[in-house]
Amino acid sequence: MTFSASLRARWALWWPQIARLVRPPERWLSAHGLLWLLAALALAGLLYVLALIPFTPAISDIRKARNDEPAQLVSADGRLLAEYKWVNREWVPLKTIARPVVDALIATEDHRFYEHFGLDWRRTASALVRTVGGDRQGGSTITQQLARNLYPEDIGRAPTLTRKLKEAITALKIEWLYSKDEILETYLNTVPFLYNAYGIEMAARTYFDKSADRLNVLESATLIGMLKGTAYYNPVLNPERAQDRRNTVLAQMKKRGKLSAADYERLVKRPLRIRFERQSEVAGLAPHLAQQLRRQLIDWADENGYSLYSDGLVVRTTIDGRLQEIATQAVQRQGRQLQGVADAAWAPRSVWSAKSALVQQLVRESPRYAKAVAAGEEPEEALRKLLADGEFLRQLRQAKTRVQAGFMALDPQSGAVLAWVGSRDYNADPFDHVQAARRQPGSTFKPFVYGAAFAKGMLPTDELMDQAVEIPLGGRQVWRPTDGGRPPSDEPMSLRDGLAYSKNTITAQLMQQVGPERVVQLARAMGVRESRLEAVPALALGTSPVTLKEMVAAYGTIASGGLYRAPRVITRIEDKHGKLLAEFPGAPPERALGITAAQELRDAMRAVIDKGTGVAIRGRYGITADVAGKTGTTQDNTDGWFILMHPQLVAGAWAGFNDGRITLRSDYWGQGAHSALPMVGDVFRQALRGKIIDARERFIDEEESSWLAAATGTLRNWVYDLFGRPAGGSVGQGDPTGAAPTAPAVPPVSAPSGEPPRAPDAATQPPPEERPEIIEAPLVPLQEVMPRATTPAEPPVWVNQPDAPEPAPEQPATVPLDAAGVRIEPVQRAVAEPRAGVALMQGER
Repeated sequence: MTFSASLRARWALWWPQIARLVRPPERWLSAHGLLWLLAALALAGLLYVLALIPFTPAISDIRKARNDEPAQLVSADGRLLAEYKWVNREWVPLKTIARPVVDALIATEDHRFYEHFGLDWRRTASALVRTVGGDRQGGSTITQQLARNLYPEDIGRAPTLTRKLKEAITALKIEWLYSKDEILETYLNTVPFLYNAYGIEMAARTYFDKSADRLNVLESATLIGMLKGTAYYNPVLNPERAQDRRNTVLAQMKKRGKLSAADYERLVKRPLRIRFERQSEVAGLAPHLAQQLRRQLIDWADENGYSLYSDGLVVRTTIDGRLQEIATQAVQRQGRQLQGVADAAWAPRSVWSAKSALVQQLVRESPRYAKAVAAGEEPEEALRKLLADGEFLRQLRQAKTRVQAGFMALDPQSGAVLAWVGSRDYNADPFDHVQAARRQPGSTFKPFVYGAAFAKGMLPTDELMDQAVEIPLGGRQVWRPTDGGRPPSDEPMSLRDGLAYSKNTITAQLMQQVGPERVVQLARAMGVRESRLEAVPALALGTSPVTLKEMVAAYGTIASGGLYRAPRVITRIEDKHGKLLAEFPGAPPERALGITAAQELRDAMRAVIDKGTGVAIRGRYGITADVAGKTGTTQDNTDGWFILMHPQLVAGAWAGFNDGRITLRSDYWGQGAHSALPMVGDVFRQALRGKIIDARERFIDEEESSWLAAATGTLRNWVYDLFGRPAGGSVGQGDPTGAAPTAPAVPPVSAPSGEPPRAPDAATQPPPEERPEIIEAPLVPLQEVMPRATTPAEPPVWVNQPDAPEPAPEQPATVPLDAAGVRIEPVQRAVAEPRAGVALMQGER
């Protein structure tokens, strides 16, 4: 019989059997029917698996996950400012990871790792049987765990069949793409270990203070043991559980031949030796700025089909790396100096005590107190226990009395931001005091009042009487600003000197003549465009909270002769190969203040540095360049400000505390001339020495080019000659170029080691900064400003808060408290505010 004949004979024999199987069953409960049902279920399962494939990560995504390249924020001089990483991880090759780590991982998690292709059917079946029997077991391989760790959103973590199928499909894709060693390397570099540590390298540093290539068997077993439950087996908080789990891993290593019985018996008796050190993410040169830009960059990347965290984008900025480093160091130095003052001023057992009303209030606001009350404890009992807890009070004092600061610098000719320091230490306080904190600016707001006056036609040489001022506010309220307890001289004073010496009485009269609405409009035009300004007389003394960024931008307008240029940071975005993807030119300048008025204001602010509250710039820091600026101090020395202008650089600083109720408790150190000025002075001195800016550059006065401006000036002079200066002010006799500098300020006298710095003698000091007197009159929104009220028929009610006489220089540590423990005044706190309107990429329009 031939082969074909034999095949036909067999087919004739089999066909009836096959036909009977494929024929629909007559009874579904028969064996034939059950066979059909199983086949249908298998087909449905296959179709379901095929349908899930498009919903699992693509192969290209898997390759990309292993090769993530974070975007880099780069300075104008090519220095790395920050990186935008998904997590705090340092990728290390498999060959540099200690061998006991790999042995412990494979022995414990997947001992047939090198034998399967992503799925271990025997382990899966065993886990299924045990789970059905009530002993829930996991059957995932290392590859399946990697799939789940890399793509938690795509795969999910719910204990469902769909999740397991997605996990299995993704594992097969990974096995198809990667070698076994590549899978191990990726797994060990992506697994989380708590405390912001991702990957074996960061875990080794966090728990054992060493690199991954130096881990021994015990340390390797401890870390691998954590993978079953990082929180449950945390060796820092749960050392006994962690040790038991470590010994289980050692037993698995012995069972799989990776550890001898003798070594096992020796090692299992060893205690845990944890050398815990939390690993902070490398912040870079400008971490606060990087965080401010993150959302904008994510939005740009999403709109243009890129990933900020994985595509290796290069974001180029206007930041000057040298100036950024100088500014960071200056803020840190001054922060340490002021912290010594604060530590002495808020010493425990004297000022910071359980009897203090402020301390009791701070305890009530603490999370510990809220948690205790939420748990059912009586409020008074919870307060009593926390006030008796010395360690808690120490930590609370340390957090609340930590001095903070912010610094920003820009180029007034372009609006380019050159330096941005948001706090003393990003890791200790990531809150940004440049963009996010709104604080009362004090006397640094006064230039807007004088600028509005000069724009109206007044001159720096015009004079007003230094006399007591009473401004009716309506509703039987009167505002009476004072100058720190010193009586007025009752003599005429030029506007230039009023600004130089920061006279509240002169500024309040000027505000009355100009009008709050005009000052608000000018401040907005010059750069204060995000914060809400109350159009009330007290605004002249800086009572409306603003940001440091707004104030520095506004002073840039003064420095550039009245032209506002929106601050800009990002110049261009490139791909990782250097190809230009986007460019961001600055917004065109806007005329905010007339040239003549701006130049008069700038010249008047020179006097602040030459003879006024900012003389330390000349004396202590030896800066002879053409500069102008203004100091600022708010009520009770809550906030200290200083902003300095140069033709090529405008820089400002703020110093204070995150909680406005905490102050330095010193009329010397609390002034902006002593808290904020040193940061700016230090930066300017080093910038001049390092040739970052040119000491020979000078502000150049220009003539008004408009015929209308010339005609207006002629008419104004004719009116003045005929009727005299506004408000009875006569033409000043002072030198219009500014008086010669007085004796330079003497720097603070060094104190013995361990003591806070001492203040110099009052006789050697510049005129103290005048703090505004905050009134309790309601602030009126700009849109609701009413005409200035006339004097009411009934006697007015005085609502000012009289200041104490100017105290003599003091030792901060010995300042006594009042009867209540601590004098508490309602002041503006630093609060994170959403950004509103100023684009850091392209600037405002």
